[in-house]
Amino acid sequence: MMELWIGNRNYSSWSMRPGVLVNHFQLPVAQRLVRFDSFEANSAFKQTLRGVSPTGKVPVLLDGALAVWDTLAIAETLAERFPEHNIWPRDAARRARARSLCAEMHSGFTQLRSHCAMNIEASLADVGARLLREHAGIQADLNRLQAMWADALRDSGGPFLFGDFSNADAYFAPVVSRIRTYGLPVDASVRPWMDAVWASPGVQAWVTEALAEADFLDFEEPYRTQR
Repeated sequence: MMELWIGNRNYSSWSMRPGVLVNHFQLPVAQRLVRFDSFEANSAFKQTLRGVSPTGKVPVLLDGALAVWDTLAIAETLAERFPEHNIWPRDAARRARARSLCAEMHSGFTQLRSHCAMNIEASLADVGARLLREHAGIQADLNRLQAMWADALRDSGGPFLFGDFSNADAYFAPVVSRIRTYGLPVDASVRPWMDAVWASPGVQAWVTEALAEADFLDFEEPYRTQR
């Protein structure tokens, strides 16, 4: 069986993306959690990943001796291995557009990602309001995200970005989590999609396990001193 090595579900946005895919499509892929303790070279986390992940990071997908260690590469590998599932939209034009959105997420939105660390369990609306006042780039990232989401939804008619749930929705699930955690304002036009993503079975399975971890990591918590 293939294995997906992940970090703490509450904090690891990169792990969440392929984890949601595995959950949603009920793929025969075992998930193995490697707890964050620190990211120093001598940490237990790094020692566990030695010889497993070439980058020393998660997520990494193991298929026998093959390691696939980038979230887009993992999604493409899963799509190839399990073609019976619509991990990408079937329509070629929508598939290309979905890949474009995922690639933009992969390389962009650095202000939102750096200032609003993913924390599924937390409720930090007061922090979110302060961050919006202090960092104009967060609002710029939100504006672009909402524009791309609204554009895709107008074309597809919803309920997900390209009609049925796909990797594009899984890829933005951590952003939906951040918006919820920090109480960030979004347009009414994208709220139904956000609600659908959050209620989807793959996301809910991930969230349930994230909350059950009950693990507080101070280096992942820039805005709290306890859970």
